Amino acid sequence: MQLSKHKLQQHLDHVYDTLIVGGGAGGLSAGIYLQRFRLSSLIVDKGKARSFWMQELQNYLGLPPGTPGRELLQKGKQHYLSLNGDWLNGYVEEVVDEGETFAVRVKVGRQDSIYPVLRAKYLIAASGIIDHLPPLDEMQNVYEYAGHNLHVCMVCDGYEMADKQCGFFAGSEASIEEIVFNLSWFTPYITIFTHGVFSVSPELRQKLQEYGYRLVETPIKRFLGQNHQMSGVELVDGSVVPLETGLISMGARYHHHYLEGLNLERKGGYLVTDNLGRTSHPRIFAIGDLKVGLNQVTVAVGDGAVSATEIWREVRHPRKWMENLQMAV
Repeated sequence: MQLSKHKLQQHLDHVYDTLIVGGGAGGLSAGIYLQRFRLSSLIVDKGKARSFWMQELQNYLGLPPGTPGRELLQKGKQHYLSLNGDWLNGYVEEVVDEGETFAVRVKVGRQDSIYPVLRAKYLIAASGIIDHLPPLDEMQNVYEYAGHNLHVCMVCDGYEMADKQCGFFAGSEASIEEIVFNLSWFTPYITIFTHGVFSVSPELRQKLQEYGYRLVETPIKRFLGQNHQMSGVELVDGSVVPLETGLISMGARYHHHYLEGLNLERKGGYLVTDNLGRTSHPRIFAIGDLKVGLNQVTVAVGDGAVSATEIWREVRHPRKWMENLQMAV
């Protein structure tokens, strides 16, 4: 059921088997499996799944190339609701461990907001990450091309950049070291843009020169192109750099602030999990982009199925949950 401010009251006394934070591909997959296991679940979604703004999915098995990410999510949501799962548009602000249940405080509504507290026995964190984009005065100019031929994932879209004039938009020297020499597997025609936000060491500068990669440190004024196809960038000095495609690697923000009070084990920005998606808390799972691993829609979908199945096994066999709790202690 699609919940709203007016339909929440009757659910405040209900304890869900699992509350899922995030309605992206991973969260939807988990919810569908939980409902098919005849467990009760609630998905709380803030409406900003990373795959939502990916305009052309090219690598998802069974989908026609060019399928918009929002279409995948819309069909997934319809499937979930058809199984009588509950869905709430909201922003999870805090999770408190009450022992046998979690109390989850949610902000509902951008105006005249309410802050209901919902409860569940298990929690699946599927709230993902959001990529940092080049900070321009007119950010709509970036969104005009992002998700089309301006990409954020080399693994997803390296093939789409093959043998093209590619702009690499870096957020740090480390991102150049990490990505550029892998990106060269797909194309040798790489121009690196720092947007003037960090300096490049003489050693790396020399290495880039040896490989024949152009380094542009002048800030970007705007992207150029039409019909969502980026064709280059204009710099603040008025010069133009022609491009056929681009890859952004400027870091990302991890959406798991609501778990800060639970002292979960982390590795950098990621939540540390076992191979079932379980975090250092025995009843909290993290899937998709929040855990260490490959950031792919297909992987997130598999993560959701695995974590949901493990929860079902534990609900069926409560003794196993107690053993996991003792091990964690």
